[in-house]
Amino acid sequence: LINVWSSHQQVLIALLSEHNSVTGLSVKILPKEMEEFPGGLQFHRKKESMKKIMSGDSKAYIFHMSWTTNKDDKLKFFQQMGEWYLNKQCIAKERHEITDGNSGILDSNVDGVLTKHCCLVEPQITCHYRDKP
Repeated sequence: LINVWSSHQQVLIALLSEHNSVTGLSVKILPKEMEEFPGGLQFHRKKESMKKIMSGDSKAYIFHMSWTTNKDDKLKFFQQMGEWYLNKQCIAKERHEITDGNSGILDSNVDGVLTKHCCLVEPQITCHYRDKP
């Protein structure tokens, strides 16, 4: 279905609707304009909302980069926003690729070793676009 509809979100909506009908599953949908949970709509079309987020005046808890074509663009947008907290060497890698014998990292996440290696305290900011925040 994902290939047919070109969207995993549409498949999820269909499955949630089916489970609602069959089992009575209760589903709540967040409004598109909810400040606490902004997404790609705000990034691409709501400059004032983005200015609030960038200045730290937003009440946002999480940012979902929806309305964006692919993972590469999502990564670039988050880097540009200053919301990317992952070391470059850990991007698009499986654990065993990061923890091979060459990196000096144990092949496990005992005591958060992998987290300490991959997660950044300060965001990695990279400017990719002149017309985006």
